[in-house]
Formats: sequence, structure tokens, C-alpha cells
Amino acid sequence: MASAVTTEKSRPGYGQLLRTPGAISFLLPGFAARQPFAMLTISIVLLVQHTTGSYGSAGIVAAVTGVSMAVFAPQMGKLADRFGQSAVLVPVVLAHAAAVSGLTALALLGAPLWALALAAVPAGASVPQVGPMVRARWASRLEGSPLLPTAAAFESVTDEFTFVVGPVLATALCTGVHPAAGLVTEAALTLLGGLLFAAQRATQPKPHGRAAAAGEKHASALSIPGVRVLIIAFLGIGAVFGGMQVSLTAFSEEIGNPGVNGVLYGVFAAGNMIAGIACGAIAWKIGPRRRLILGYAALTVAASVLWAAHSPYLLAGLGLLVGLSIAPALITGYTLVEKLVPAATRTEAFTWLTGAVALGQAAAVTVAGRLADAYGSGAGFLVPLAATALAFATLVALRSKLAPKAPSRIVSASPTTPVTTVAKAAGGRSAERGVGHRVPVTVD
Repeated sequence: MASAVTTEKSRPGYGQLLRTPGAISFLLPGFAARQPFAMLTISIVLLVQHTTGSYGSAGIVAAVTGVSMAVFAPQMGKLADRFGQSAVLVPVVLAHAAAVSGLTALALLGAPLWALALAAVPAGASVPQVGPMVRARWASRLEGSPLLPTAAAFESVTDEFTFVVGPVLATALCTGVHPAAGLVTEAALTLLGGLLFAAQRATQPKPHGRAAAAGEKHASALSIPGVRVLIIAFLGIGAVFGGMQVSLTAFSEEIGNPGVNGVLYGVFAAGNMIAGIACGAIAWKIGPRRRLILGYAALTVAASVLWAAHSPYLLAGLGLLVGLSIAPALITGYTLVEKLVPAATRTEAFTWLTGAVALGQAAAVTVAGRLADAYGSGAGFLVPLAATALAFATLVALRSKLAPKAPSRIVSASPTTPVTTVAKAAGGRSAERGVGHRVPVTVD
């Protein structure tokens, strides 16, 4: 697979990134196909709350959707790594459009909560993992390139742009056109964008199905300790998204202006997008592990004051700060995957992180919905605070797991000195192997 090449003196930038051969062909359809992650949860919350009158019920249905996505997303990533992205995407996109249509019909017919929750399972399980697949394409094409962190930042910006457009579009459709219009649009965009993205076979990473068929076994990405730590961090980020969605919706209802919900969430997502653009443009001098911890510390501090806001203007400002704090943590987490995970399981690793965001979002939607019903929107904002604080403490305690192992190297002092293979471990110790072998020397 071709990779982008940059010189030591050239500074990676977005323009150079977008000139990567084949990039535009998968970026444009991939943007449309990402709308499920931006529109699905808020569209379900708005529709189910409209038909049942309960944020708690809406949160349960949205949570089931998120949990189903979190459970099935890594399996989708494994299949994509083995058989190719296009082979997996086509049936998944068709299944998702059908599942969302079924959930919408049941909600409009006034089906009981258990039926809505049951229908939410296939709707969440079939969410196409286009974001991780795009990231895997970048990682494959930019293997070892300085442009890789720029690509991670670009993907975060793209994700957040969908979170600017998606919630605002879903809210406008659900409140201005019809309560089901958000889900209908989400299904249509998924179908169109997903099929177009699947058609871009030339840029997809090489499938590893042949190696598996030949008996080669690839360990799951979940077996890597650093990936498990990142999953915990991304659970907290997902809780911010879910808690903000429900709590901002409840806050908008409390002040008698439901339409402001999309604007408030858009400001929050815009902060994330702005920070993402900046992260991709900065030539960082500190390592990704330290950047992740510092970014998460800022996110925890910003989330700690949301509950105290009683003005839409103040809440918009605080939401902007939270959004600005998410991007550094999110981008750095995805960047670390390339350092921690081999290419054969990279799509799976990305889907574990995306699934963690969905699971954190689902849990936060459920808890924040209950709290908002019982105590008001201020109580719902406590969910992002608690989740980020717990995840930050875990990151600090297990930060050593995020250090990738250094590759083995060959050390030879002279042509007559025994060759020593030095395997550097994470703690800096080395083990010597192959003593007694000599390097052949040409004699004049």
C-alpha cells in the first residue's frame, strides 16, 4: 500500500494530507455515511420523548441502541480487517436502513417501551463503522508518515463537523417538520453515503483473510493493554456526549425554548471542531501520552461546572470550553492506536474506541435522562463530571500501559564482534540473543 512521503524539513499540513492519492474519493462519501453517529441518538431521544412524554423512556431506547452498537462494532471491525471493508459495509448499510425504519414505525404507532427497546437492538448493532474504516484507510496509506497525526486531527474535525451539522439538522427536522423526520433522514444518508463509500475499493486496507485462512492467527486488539486503557478514556468522552445531549434537551424544555437545543449542542461541537483544527496544525513537542493526560485533565475541569449554569448564554460558553477540551484527548487517543496496534487489527482497535464512545454515551443518556426527569437538567450535567473524573483517574494510574514497546534492533561494534540482538522492553531493560554469530565481511 502506498504511503505519503514527507521530508524531515517539511511541516505536515492539511493541504498536503488531502493531496494523498485517493483521499478525496473516500472522504466525501464517508462524511455522509457518518451521520448515524451524529444523528441517531438525538433523533431517537426527540421521537421517543414526543411519543411517550418521558426523557427516561427516551434515554432507555437510546441507551439500548448505543450498547448494541458498542457490542457489535468491534465484530464489524474484525470482519472488515479479515474480508475487506466493502464486503462488510454493503449488507450492514442495508440492514441499518431497514432497522431504523422499523424502529420509527413502532414509535409512531405507540408501541410499548419493551418493543421500542427490542427494535433498538438491530438499529444500534447495524450502525456502519465508517469513521473507524476511514481512519484505517489513513493509517494504511500513511504508514510511518509524519502526516499520520494530522490525519487523526482531520478525522476528529470531520467527526465534530458532523456533530455540528447532525444534532442541529436532527433537531430542526424533528421540531420543524415531523418528530420522525430526523430518523428518516439519518437512514437515507446512511444508505446513500454507505454504498458510495463501499464502492471505493481501491483505497481500502488489504484484507487479512488469506493469512487467517493459511493458519496465521492475529491477536485481538483488545489483548493490548494500552487499547484497554484507551477504551476507559473513551467511555468518559462518550459520557460527555450523551450527558450533554439529554441535559441540553431538558434545559431547553425548562426555559420554554426547545429549538435552542440544537444551537447549544452545535456550539459545544463547534468547540471540539475548532480545537481539532488547531491540534492538526500544531507541531507538537510533547509526546502523545502526555498530551492525552493533559487534554483529559482540561476536559474534567471544564465538565465540572456545567451543572451550575442557569443561563443559555453561560451554558453555551461552558459547552464551548468542554468542546475545546475534548478534541486533544480524542485525537491523541486515536493517534496512539497506530503506535500500539499492528496493521492486521487496526480497524478492530478503532471500532473498540468508537464502541466505547457509544457505550459511554448510552450509559450517560440513561442516567442523565433519569436525573433530568427527577431533578432537572442541572442534575443531568453531573453525569459528564463523574464519568470524566473516573476516566482521568484511571488514565493517570495506568499511563505506563500507553507506552508502545520499542522495536528490536541489531547492535554490532565491529565486523569481528558477536552480533547482539537487543530487544528493548518498556522499562528500558534489554535481553541479548544470538551471541556467537558474526557478520560476514568483504576482504580486499
